[in-house]
Amino acid sequence: MITDTHCHLTCDEIYSHIDETLENAKNADVDLMMIMCTNKTEYLRALDLKTKSPEHLKVAFGYYPGDAKEITKEDLEFLKAEALSGRMDVLGEIGLDYYWDTSFKDLQKELFKTQIEIANEAGLPISIHMREASRDTMDLLEQYAKTPVILHCFSGSEPIMEEALQHGMYISFAGPITYKNNKQGPINVKACPIDHLLSETDSPYLSPVPHRGHPNEPAFVADTVAKIAEFKDLDQDTLQQAIRQNFLTLLGKKASTPTQEEIADIQSFLATCDPSWKEIQLKEEAK
Repeated sequence: MITDTHCHLTCDEIYSHIDETLENAKNADVDLMMIMCTNKTEYLRALDLKTKSPEHLKVAFGYYPGDAKEITKEDLEFLKAEALSGRMDVLGEIGLDYYWDTSFKDLQKELFKTQIEIANEAGLPISIHMREASRDTMDLLEQYAKTPVILHCFSGSEPIMEEALQHGMYISFAGPITYKNNKQGPINVKACPIDHLLSETDSPYLSPVPHRGHPNEPAFVADTVAKIAEFKDLDQDTLQQAIRQNFLTLLGKKASTPTQEEIADIQSFLATCDPSWKEIQLKEEAK
């Protein structure tokens, strides 16, 4: 009964062998996963997977900060419509990333704020990407967020974590806490109260020890959970149960399971209203 609260199962790198990935997860006792979607193709793939395994899969959709230059008004209208549809469990991952490029900070902030407001209107929790942008991210969250917040793959300082916890946010830890050169990770894990702690893989990225050098997958979250339990001197079963309860608590209301007819309707809508969708579908069919 292990939980992976953040995995990109429908990105091309994993979706090409999704059946094997899900079977590996099952064999590792990972029975609850949240699929993170950063574009419409990934989102529709995730909805389709959820129709087949609604008790084991949750779906999150939001626009990544690094894509802020490309996100259109129509993209945001689609996100809002889906957020209000009841089909999404979480809106994300959204946030700020100043690591690669600081030339469009204002555009990232505008996109972040808009998506927070959509989540507020829909009553959806948000999953946050925060890289080299802790202060700006926290300021915007504290000013605008009104729903539960997950700080995904947390790697910030202990003061930032304490600030987040004071505002009721959840702290999610991933593979980097298993790395020998990660000095801050163990400190954060030990300081994080068990009732606001989550586990994730961020598959296919950030594989934990002993899987470094190989693509990550949900089955490997067991290694991260084991390391968290070691740092906190906890029984793994107790920790796994706490993480599961935390995740279900923050989700709150249960999202609906989409039907194949609903998915077909979304595809038809995009084909009619989104000029880029036909090109996207042609690329998809060519794979």
